[in-house]
Amino acid sequence: MLQTHEKKHRLGEELYRGEIVCSFTICVRNRVALFVSNEIFKIFEQKLLDSLSRNNCGAQIYLFMPDHCHLLIEGRNEDADLWRAVVEFKQKTGFWLSRNGFKTSWQKDFFDHILRRDEDVLMQTRYILNNPCRQGIADDWRRYPLKGSTIYDFSESVFEL
Repeated sequence: MLQTHEKKHRLGEELYRGEIVCSFTICVRNRVALFVSNEIFKIFEQKLLDSLSRNNCGAQIYLFMPDHCHLLIEGRNEDADLWRAVVEFKQKTGFWLSRNGFKTSWQKDFFDHILRRDEDVLMQTRYILNNPCRQGIADDWRRYPLKGSTIYDFSESVFEL
């Protein structure tokens, strides 16, 4: 019998530690529309905020689309562990889905991009904010409810797209 091994994530976990900024996209398995109510979003938001806090991270932005979420998170100090924060978030929310009778889960891995020092974090944040408009599920990012930040107040004029 041929044994298959799950492919390891492309980058080592040590690269996700410290005062860095990384963009993550986490998809629901089979692209099932999970985030269609404020109630589920609020549960997932709290689990995300708890995981970020435990791992010394902050969120430039988090935005939940129906079948995936975008996270732009940063390490607050040299002890920050962005990898651990995201893995912990996926584990806690996956367990919640299972315990509450949902027939879906997260995909095994996630997409990520560690931002270089010269990359524009504000530009990345604006791009994520505009995702619901590009997908045709909101006419204005300001009225899209399934988003948040531990760093920004989205009413600031710097977020005009």
